[in-house]
Amino acid sequence: MIEHSLGEFEELVLLMVAAFHDKAYGVLILENLEEKLGKKVNISAIHVALKRMEHKGFVTSGYGGITKERGGRRKKFYVITALGKKVLDHQYALRTSIYQQIPKISFG
Repeated sequence: MIEHSLGEFEELVLLMVAAFHDKAYGVLILENLEEKLGKKVNISAIHVALKRMEHKGFVTSGYGGITKERGGRRKKFYVITALGKKVLDHQYALRTSIYQQIPKISFG
């Protein structure tokens, strides 16, 4: 597999995009990451990661319809690409294989 760079934070954001499929947008990703991580996340960091991953071909984006609730603004939705899923699968396999190398040590 061609090596594709995916940082830890990007990986978390990409996992959220995959989890919410075609419903993923910045604030939804932010709220769910904050819940899972138990700490505050900067919305700008989310947007930068999404833009970087779109440039790498891991996600695509499109705009939803105009809504009154958002003052006439549209949400930008993100969807994981086949390449993005392949990179996530590679990361998962790599992390799992390394984790499985940990010897059975008793700490009690």
